[in-house]
Amino acid sequence: MNLLSKKRRRGFTLVEIMIVVLIIGILLAIAVPNFIKARETSRTKSCIANLRQIDAAKEQWAMDNKAADGAAVSWANIVPDYIRKQPECPSGGTYTIGNVGTDPTCTISGHEL
Repeated sequence: MNLLSKKRRRGFTLVEIMIVVLIIGILLAIAVPNFIKARETSRTKSCIANLRQIDAAKEQWAMDNKAADGAAVSWANIVPDYIRKQPECPSGGTYTIGNVGTDPTCTISGHEL
């Protein structure tokens, strides 16, 4: 009888394993959506920072070249003199510089100055 009780205590029962799996599943159900939301928030903030950098480079170019509001600006005008390289949206959108006096834009909604 003593040997039988020692054998039972060595391993986990199916119910104990199922409870652990259930707890891990609940924790994942809570953590994964929060992780995805945090990642997208980070991408949005990074995109907005890129838009600010593009806007600053465009305005600096306009001051240096005495360009009036509404003057057309291209990437060739600001890269690499005013901004090291053309930034890329972390969510896969594309940037439009716009004219002097207007904000640059991104094709992803919610990514705006």
